[in-house]
Amino acid sequence: GVVSALGRTITEETGGYPIANVIQTTAPLNPGNSGGPLLNLQGQVVGITTAIVSNSQGLGFAIPSNTILREISSLVTTGSYNRHPWLGATGVDMTYEIAKAIGVNVTYGWLITQVTSGGPAANAGLRGGTKQVLIAGEYITVGGDIIIAINGTRITNIDALSTYLEENTLPGQIIEITIVRENQIMNVAVTLGTRP
Repeated sequence: GVVSALGRTITEETGGYPIANVIQTTAPLNPGNSGGPLLNLQGQVVGITTAIVSNSQGLGFAIPSNTILREISSLVTTGSYNRHPWLGATGVDMTYEIAKAIGVNVTYGWLITQVTSGGPAANAGLRGGTKQVLIAGEYITVGGDIIIAINGTRITNIDALSTYLEENTLPGQIIEITIVRENQIMNVAVTLGTRP
């Protein structure tokens, strides 16, 4: 198989949380070999296989080895890893169709559809959507803030958001999120939580 994409985000089955920066591969994966190594041509471990997309003609995913190395000592000593940052919001990637439907000038970023009560996003004053609108054949909750940058780094979609948070931040850290709210750009300080 080959690596067909980098920096993808998949959703964890048990809690619905994003797993950031995964490797997409066409290497043959089966439900029974999750947790096995993904090797390069030199025999080096580049990732740990984690999932296969059913009905995808062999499309699988692996967690990069640098992510595993960051988490392994905690997993070995305590049996868990609790350093995943948590924003406490759900959303959708911005598209031209969404921007046109809601009348904003930004076609990239991540539209917040819901914030978790008492979570970091809610505590910082970030807003989720307020109404559902049919856009391109799908109901989207609109009216929420659109995240376009974190600490000055452009956020184009959930892949960029999840990867930035996982690789550059820790729970308890204060980050500056640049948002578009009612066609105005503003910055909001958010203290990240620990993923439940």
